[in-house]
Amino acid sequence: MSGFVIRPAALSQLDFGAPAAERDIERGLEDYFVESEAYRRVSSGEKTIILGNRGSGKSAIFQVLAKRAKAAGNHVIPLAPEDYSYELLSKTMAAENSGSWAKLGAYAVAWKYLIYVLVMKEVSRKGMRLRKGAASRIYKYVRDNHSASDMSKLSALVSYLKRLEGVKIGKYEAGVKTRELEKLYRLEEIHHLLPHLKEVLGKEKVFVFVDELDRGWDSSEDAQSFVAGLFQACVSINALHPNLRVYVSLRQELYDNIPALYEDAQKYRDLLETIDWTEGALLSLITKRMRHSLDSLSRIQEDEECWGAVFSAVLGYRRNRSFNYMVDRTLYRPREIIQFCTQAVEAAQDDSVTPPIDYPVISAAEGVYSGDRAKDIAAEYRFQYPGLLSVFEGFRGRIYTFDRDELELLCLELITGDIRVDDDARDWLERCDPDALIEILWHVGFLRAQVVGGIRGRRRSGSQYVGPYQVQFLNVDAAARLQVHPMFRASLGMKEPKGNRNTTSSGSSSQGSEEGTAR
Repeated sequence: MSGFVIRPAALSQLDFGAPAAERDIERGLEDYFVESEAYRRVSSGEKTIILGNRGSGKSAIFQVLAKRAKAAGNHVIPLAPEDYSYELLSKTMAAENSGSWAKLGAYAVAWKYLIYVLVMKEVSRKGMRLRKGAASRIYKYVRDNHSASDMSKLSALVSYLKRLEGVKIGKYEAGVKTRELEKLYRLEEIHHLLPHLKEVLGKEKVFVFVDELDRGWDSSEDAQSFVAGLFQACVSINALHPNLRVYVSLRQELYDNIPALYEDAQKYRDLLETIDWTEGALLSLITKRMRHSLDSLSRIQEDEECWGAVFSAVLGYRRNRSFNYMVDRTLYRPREIIQFCTQAVEAAQDDSVTPPIDYPVISAAEGVYSGDRAKDIAAEYRFQYPGLLSVFEGFRGRIYTFDRDELELLCLELITGDIRVDDDARDWLERCDPDALIEILWHVGFLRAQVVGGIRGRRRSGSQYVGPYQVQFLNVDAAARLQVHPMFRASLGMKEPKGNRNTTSSGSSSQGSEEGTAR
């Protein structure tokens, strides 16, 4: 246990930061940012496409990179959710089968056009009208074609797409259509300026960040072409000059479910950086934030001692290590541990509890946290598995550990309608068998599978159950026992198996955790 304990009044000053990096950057994110190896590879330009689950820290990397690039005097162009709308694209663009106009290629070239224009506009802002040569030519093009009062970024992209669409499905003779398409696909309007842009880039650095592509995602034809085309454009543009870098972030689940990306995975593999976290890295992340907000903690070097100044190192009679207990109730995402810690500190303040915060307060906070996370996970997969929250509800009040046969029977009842679910869930459940539904529930993090033998993954010593965030590949069909992830149990009122209390052999419970037991 830590020998240092903070004063009760200090809890009001404890700030773990905002869950969203866009707001956290103004609260000190750069000061307590964890510079992982993944960050270093992205920062060096070695990796330009970031994949990760929601809340894994993709936006945090972009926010810190952008701030540091600006501080170094470089150009930064952010493309945020308000700059694109999948609903607008679907309503505006004709279907792909209308004239066979191959949307993927069209989106790729439209993205290249948009990004090149944005880059030229950006580097034209520093008085290029007074310069000669390459800079002057770029400035004149921007002045004559893209004034400051021009359309929004999305409008510029859609405008180019409509030009392609007009030729593709318009009433043109074959020869004319071919010539016009060649001009558009070759970016004839700006192609002659690219050598001049390369010359300017020899003295100027430009960073383009395309973030949160999952915001408003609707899995439509246009949404998939929009993202797949962006990947193609990113690879092409980044080959122009080392001082121009286009970075893209995308949720792992969406990447896996866009056929064009999956089929061309080998083209992008060397550019992909997948964000994942270990327990040690999450402890470092949260204690860095604690030290930043409380000067009295800044003198503590060891992460576990710093943690123990706020939270009891061991939780009461259950003998669970508090950090392990709390991190077990996450999918190893920074946003989750930040949310849980914030909830616990607020609960301690409400009850005027003196630090270190012990199990009763953490348990009370867990109920709210668990319910919020269940809703968040269901929302995260709302396009792949609509109504997923009602499927979770089918486990309410049950013992959280299942033999395979027991779980298959429960899943069969969900599929056949013996257990009621939302109509939205009924549509995809009808296409499942019990094994497929178990695989889905494991994949989204709701279930953990028992592993034996040589499979170790990144599980903590003594743990029997793992989730997809701990092992990259697992044959879930071979798992003889599974359990509902601890993150969901409190909100579903689930029960631990008889005789499980204070043991380390039967999996974690809604009140204790095999992984969290002190050793």
